[in-house]
Amino acid sequence: MGLSWTIGLSLLLCLQAVTCRYLYPNQTGVGDIFPRLIDVTTEELETGLERGLFTSIDLVNAYTARILEVNSTLNVVTELNPDALRIAAELDAERANGTTRGPLHGIPILIKGNIGTADRMSTTAGSFALLGATLPRDSGVAAKLRAAGVVILGKTNLSQWANFRSRNSSNGWSAYGGQSFGAYYPQQDPSGSSSGSGVASSLGLALATLGSETSGSILSPSEVNNLVGIKPTVGLTSRALVIPISERQDTVGPMARTVKDAAYLLQAIAGRDPDDNYTLAQPFDNPPDYVGALNYSSLRGKRIGIPRNIITGFEGDGPLLAAFESAIQTVRRAGAVIVDNVNITAYALNQYLNGNASLIVLEADFVSDLPQNYLSKLVSNPNNVQNLADVSNFTHTFPPEDYPDRDTGIWDEALALGFNNSSPQFWSYYQNNLEVAGRQGILGLLTNYSLDALMLPTDFSPGLPALVGTPVITVPLGFYPSNTTVTRNERGTLIEMAPNIPFGLSFIGPAWSEASLIGYAYAFEQRTMVRNQVQPYLAPKVELKEVVSKRKSISRF
Repeated sequence: MGLSWTIGLSLLLCLQAVTCRYLYPNQTGVGDIFPRLIDVTTEELETGLERGLFTSIDLVNAYTARILEVNSTLNVVTELNPDALRIAAELDAERANGTTRGPLHGIPILIKGNIGTADRMSTTAGSFALLGATLPRDSGVAAKLRAAGVVILGKTNLSQWANFRSRNSSNGWSAYGGQSFGAYYPQQDPSGSSSGSGVASSLGLALATLGSETSGSILSPSEVNNLVGIKPTVGLTSRALVIPISERQDTVGPMARTVKDAAYLLQAIAGRDPDDNYTLAQPFDNPPDYVGALNYSSLRGKRIGIPRNIITGFEGDGPLLAAFESAIQTVRRAGAVIVDNVNITAYALNQYLNGNASLIVLEADFVSDLPQNYLSKLVSNPNNVQNLADVSNFTHTFPPEDYPDRDTGIWDEALALGFNNSSPQFWSYYQNNLEVAGRQGILGLLTNYSLDALMLPTDFSPGLPALVGTPVITVPLGFYPSNTTVTRNERGTLIEMAPNIPFGLSFIGPAWSEASLIGYAYAFEQRTMVRNQVQPYLAPKVELKEVVSKRKSISRF
């Protein structure tokens, strides 16, 4: 399905691409400088709004035009908020009256299509089963965004049901949204499940985006789209009215072009929510100052462990592994103590690579959590889907869901388990997860070697932290070189590996250590500035200057 939008705008498209970071000085006023939207930061937008160089309405218009410019090719945004201009006008009026709600006041953000909103946008997880269903209120994170003055500009496509339906589908495909593509190579696999959020943030279709992660769904699309992604501790951000997979592993986090922008967005969404009991376990009354944690010297004196036996390389990984070795030296030169070969136990490694407990936990959680934490909360439910069996039946009988070409193998297994997460059988599988990733896994390493963090290529970072709900941050590390062999996914529909496709570096810490991880990632980012070394093959050309000039020319008549 194509982009759903009802905003009527007259927008002037940019006639030529630009390569400088800043555009058009001294063309709309003395000293006026318009930042390029593919690079713009929170603070640059905040400064421009404060100076009156542009308005929140201008930002909505500019970002909307950028979406429309590339969406027919990349297919990453499924909804545009029909109320975005009204909301932006209200926030502009607040600013004119001397009131701002914080650094994100009036700034557009896109959110993943499984994050609930009580407005005129749909929340579908990419399925027609939920099209037209409505919620009693915003999700916890959407409510926090609005309270911070964010304009929720729209929703992004995702791997359907957050990649928890099929054994044979593709990253970035959903029945409702179609197939998304990355922008660093034609037909690039955008990874998933926060596929559209990754591509949209990378191309500056909004300042930044929100994704959700159960195991890799923020980290992986952030990596291949040249982004910073933060997978928070489970319970740092609310999951209330976010379409779930697992209460034990689901988390919502930012996907942004810089560590600082990710920190600003995390600051806005972190905190307790009475509608999500996991957030009540936070060990602080108010979240730490994540923006204040940005320090060039954050790595000095820190003990960073390298768990080598988690890195199971495959053909074509040479450039990534070489870049990782270089990153270790960068971190050492920044003053960190590198503790190499801190390896998880043989049992943990075998269970991690070959065991089935992790999937069984997710399947049993999904059987329980989907109806209890989401479907039962709906105000309207046009397709009357009350549980996973109903959703599966709908999928099997509604042709646009592309069944059986894309199977429901994961659901079939979940329904065949014969138990859910309140059954006695569930407990041993969950305890196995905690042992594999905990005492014998990454938490054991952090404790036994007195480490501040672990460091891995992002390809290998998501799985174990997912099992124990601990945080990870990924930052750009490098790109595959020009002689890389082009490799397709199993369906043959997407390019998984090719020249210029990005890869990332992850810092992994114990629960609630986001501030420290943000500091480490920032120290690495500022020393390397990898992101700007390769540009997307396709990027929108619309910029703020054209939108502001168009508005001013109209206002003169």
